[in-house]
Amino acid sequence: MSPEYDIASPGAGELLESLRAFGYDLPTALADIIDNSISASARNIWIDMMWNGASSRITIRDDGTGMTEHALRQAMRPGSLSPLEDRAANDLGRFGLGMKTASISQCRCLTVMSKSRDGEACIRRWDLDYIASTGTGEWRLLKGSQLLSDADRALLDTQEQGTILFWDRLDQLMGNATIDNETAQKHFRERADAVKTHLAMVFHRFLRGRNTIRLHLNGRPIEPWDPFLEDTDKVDPLPAETLIAGGEAVEVKAFILPHHTRITPAQHAGAAGPRGWNAHQGFYIYRNKRLLVAGDWLGLGMQKEEHFKLARIRIDLTNSADLLWQIDVKKSRARPPAAFRRDLLRIARTARGQASSIYRHRGKVVQRKLGSNDLFLWNHVVKRGKTYYKINRDHPLVRKVLDTADDRASVQALLALVEQTVPAPLIVINNAETPDGFGQPFEDSTIDLKKAMAETFRALIEDGRNRADAARALLTMEPFNQYPEIVAVFFEEAAAAQ
Repeated sequence: MSPEYDIASPGAGELLESLRAFGYDLPTALADIIDNSISASARNIWIDMMWNGASSRITIRDDGTGMTEHALRQAMRPGSLSPLEDRAANDLGRFGLGMKTASISQCRCLTVMSKSRDGEACIRRWDLDYIASTGTGEWRLLKGSQLLSDADRALLDTQEQGTILFWDRLDQLMGNATIDNETAQKHFRERADAVKTHLAMVFHRFLRGRNTIRLHLNGRPIEPWDPFLEDTDKVDPLPAETLIAGGEAVEVKAFILPHHTRITPAQHAGAAGPRGWNAHQGFYIYRNKRLLVAGDWLGLGMQKEEHFKLARIRIDLTNSADLLWQIDVKKSRARPPAAFRRDLLRIARTARGQASSIYRHRGKVVQRKLGSNDLFLWNHVVKRGKTYYKINRDHPLVRKVLDTADDRASVQALLALVEQTVPAPLIVINNAETPDGFGQPFEDSTIDLKKAMAETFRALIEDGRNRADAARALLTMEPFNQYPEIVAVFFEEAAAAQ
């Protein structure tokens, strides 16, 4: 006997509104669309963000294989392919939702025009306001050339094949903006910058090397951001490892990035990434070369700390590992299976140890070069298993102050008071909560930096060094070694004043 049942089809308007809440922002939504273009063998992808107040529009065009009428109709269906089905090795999709959910998360009107080789252009549209206005709950997918203007339809005329998406009524980006709203226009430009930064990071392995694709934003190419600095010879990679669990093999390779003194200031600034050095330490998870996670310790019980910021570890997955790694619809989160955690923890500890040793080694090398202990203002001291930080009495400026003080005892008492009240617990808490929230020495006052530099240089001279030795000491002394250009200008001005 057959079971009884009701047909419980979801209302189109209600479900489409719910699908908007998957948590996309503009950069992640556009990255999801680009995934489809890459899977369609596109070599060029053009994104145009056109400001026009409340009528602003975003278009995404590619020169991929395009779609036939039937294929486009199928692609516009929510859940067009089961996540359990096998996919081509180079397919960046999984849930059959990406194009639709990513698009309608940002706009209320999605129009897709596509043309396959030797085929005619076909057009389909999801219009959330139109569906709501019908009151029928029907999934009315609009079609026909009348949906687009002549100028819009002509955008594919110069291509043998390809696809273009039109995002209109950008309510998430525009809000209630009018054409004269300067604040909204500024926000629009800022989001365009965020898109550029995000895509440069997510697709950096596609933008360089074999089978390169080209991404264009508002007519300008997007340059890749490589978190591992593989185009330099200053990076120390660890041997790659292949881990196997659940029938899936992943490749893991750690990279120890160079100390800032071994690369140019421009390289160092670029390698910091969109969120800063501290935020970008940790694991980078890729699926078919597409970046999913950019800098995370994956819940392995490790915090992001300053002395580990040079450790970045690459994990390469195939698209058959999605379920094992719990990859979400937005392709912005992945969780390592329990079977991998012990090995990942071992690799992370090794990488963090080597990253931390670079700072310790660098300090020792610098001290050996000068043959003195006057480079650092603070000394790390361990007594009876407890850690303390002491002001270095051999620092030339500290020694000068002590030697010239009328009341030496008061100065010594002040130094001891500063040492004993270093707010170490608060520093630890703030660093854990906002690892990139700490300012660099003198970054807010070049004038104070130059004053400290001049006084330290004078103290070195008065201590018996010649100008050349004092100059070398200043170039390697904290924190002046972080500002080589300012030190160079200081020396030039000092020489000219003689």
